[in-house]
Amino acid sequence: MSEKEYTKPEEIYSKIFRAGRRTYFFDVRETKAGDYYLTITESKKNMNEDGTFNYKKHKIYLYKEDFEKFKELLNDVTDFIIEEKGEEVISERHQKDFTPITPENTEENVEEKEEKTETDNNDFTNIDFDDI
Repeated sequence: MSEKEYTKPEEIYSKIFRAGRRTYFFDVRETKAGDYYLTITESKKNMNEDGTFNYKKHKIYLYKEDFEKFKELLNDVTDFIIEEKGEEVISERHQKDFTPITPENTEENVEEKEEKTETDNNDFTNIDFDDI
């Protein structure tokens, strides 16, 4: 190894928030000067085509001098969202294709549409590239 060895910043305090396929890590770390800062890491589990998993990570470094403004803006934008759209999660009122759930879109009718789509998808002509 080189003369300058890399040392990972020590975690002083941590909190974890799991939200579906996403996990958020809030970690307090120490600078070389002995001060503390916050890292917020979003880790999202993704499935590869071969069935294996990988994790995509995004990290934010937040230093003490920015805490007040960060909290102020975070509170401002979250309050705006709640005031504009309420606390209900809108995506839970929709189908997988984001069409609103209506009496016509009941579970039975959706299943019929899916069956019809599968049938329609089988109505194509299979062309082999050797035929061209």
